[in-house]
Amino acid sequence: MLKDETFFEYPTFNNVKDIIYYSVNKYPNNIAFKVKIKKDKEVSYRDITYEEFLKEINNLGTGLYNLGMKGKRVAIISKNRYEWVLSFVTLLLGGIVAVPIDKDLEIGEFENSLVRSKADCIIYDSKFEDDLKKIRANGNTNLKEYICMDSSQEFKELTKIINDGQKLIDDGDEKFINAKIDDKALAELVFTSGTTSDSKVVMLSNYNLARNISDMQLVEDFRSTDVNLAFLPLHHTFGSTGQLIMLSSGLTTAFPDGLRYIAQNLKEYHVTFFVGVPLLIESIYKKLNKEIEKQGKTKLIKVAKFFTNLLLKLHIDIRRKVYKSIIDELGGLRFVISGAAALDKEVEKGFNDLGILTVQGYGLTEASPVLIAENYKYRRYGSIGLPMPSVEVKIVDKNEEGIGELIAKAPNVMMGYYEDEEETNKTIKDGWLYTGDLAYIDKDGFVYITGRKKNVVVLKNGKNIYPEELEFLINKLDLVKDSMVFGLPKDDDLLLSVKVQYDEEVAKEKYPNADEKEIERIIWEEIKEINKTLPTYKYIKNLIVTKEDFIKTTTAKIKRHEEMKRM
Repeated sequence: MLKDETFFEYPTFNNVKDIIYYSVNKYPNNIAFKVKIKKDKEVSYRDITYEEFLKEINNLGTGLYNLGMKGKRVAIISKNRYEWVLSFVTLLLGGIVAVPIDKDLEIGEFENSLVRSKADCIIYDSKFEDDLKKIRANGNTNLKEYICMDSSQEFKELTKIINDGQKLIDDGDEKFINAKIDDKALAELVFTSGTTSDSKVVMLSNYNLARNISDMQLVEDFRSTDVNLAFLPLHHTFGSTGQLIMLSSGLTTAFPDGLRYIAQNLKEYHVTFFVGVPLLIESIYKKLNKEIEKQGKTKLIKVAKFFTNLLLKLHIDIRRKVYKSIIDELGGLRFVISGAAALDKEVEKGFNDLGILTVQGYGLTEASPVLIAENYKYRRYGSIGLPMPSVEVKIVDKNEEGIGELIAKAPNVMMGYYEDEEETNKTIKDGWLYTGDLAYIDKDGFVYITGRKKNVVVLKNGKNIYPEELEFLINKLDLVKDSMVFGLPKDDDLLLSVKVQYDEEVAKEKYPNADEKEIERIIWEEIKEINKTLPTYKYIKNLIVTKEDFIKTTTAKIKRHEEMKRM
């Protein structure tokens, strides 16, 4: 077992306040955030140091205490921006419960989230002001204060709360600054993926978050010289805990202008560190390969990779020098972490071959979120890596192939589901978190996810089909943008089927004269070729083709239940 090996020194912290103060003491003048300011056609940048960030936290926190928010619940809703992170970290440092809300919710679900969480206050982007006026008029929530991140005619403004807090501190008010953190008290209420009417609400403590961060620091190669692009949605733990990890590392965070501008932002901010979902990481890699192909350098790069990998075995690493021009196209990218779903092995290897350290990890909201990950020393393509230093994992209810449900015990496992003891007891048994994911562990301790327990298609002959395994193969096809494998009821059995969203850009480029019927025929022929590589019981027997997007969560997972309703 390789699991217990660590590579870096980092203190074990039990709350986020101690982590932030540690970083500020260690990196006071490092740039914590680079914020783009657009005014008319002028673009400028505001650099916020770690020392300045802590000052703004204390000002905002003191202002919130002055509004009576100590010990209360404060919701946050906006796109990824500095004010979101400032608000979130302030709440964690002041013993105020943070309630991150998905910015893409419809107004009814948005209101439902506020009702269910019993939020007392909301900090929001001006985009949501009209919705909040309607929500206030409905009178269903517990909201007493509305704080706008921008200017507002109707509600309080964040800058005013910060300025008020600064005046109070100048007058000697240190209640927020000196606030003692109860490590194991409720710190965050997080809605799991799905619509809020059926999603569960996870309760996380400062202790859960801090221990996860401390674990990550022991095994992953974070550097204070790195620049991170905060792409992942911050209302999701993968995004918000990820941002706390950035702050624990002394590095700089910039915010993207949107999905379409990722490539541009990577170069603009000279991004060296990126955390994302496979769909985006694979898309970046595909575009990079297309550019190499356009320049006629495919063979040259292939030969170069052979020699640089040969030298690597002799402990001579010249990859970043040899591929400097390619890496510069990605802003100087050094380290990529992929999560939320399986990353294509070829993409992971492709980036690593270029000298861009690429690892994948595994976690869930209920674990704050990281349980398992690869690292710069130990990677095994196809696996999700090794358990974090404080995490114990095992497989239960194994089948004849050694595949069973993955369960974990760790200090970062949630307190439970909010106001849902029944679901909590189903998910946490004897201190073990039952993940609902099917996996196996190899002789060295590397963990491999085979699928989601609830997604398994069980045929009449008793054979189990893991949709994710087949989707992985189908998604590699050029014409396929995304896919969902499922069992379509037929007579008294299930017909193994796939719904494919085809890539319109690729279709126009490769088959300019083909209509949708022809595209479907081409994809079906390619799927039949995939079938030939599989046991007969895994053969896809039915194809549905669409150009419409799948219904997805904010971390790009298909909402299978909702997709099935559309069939």
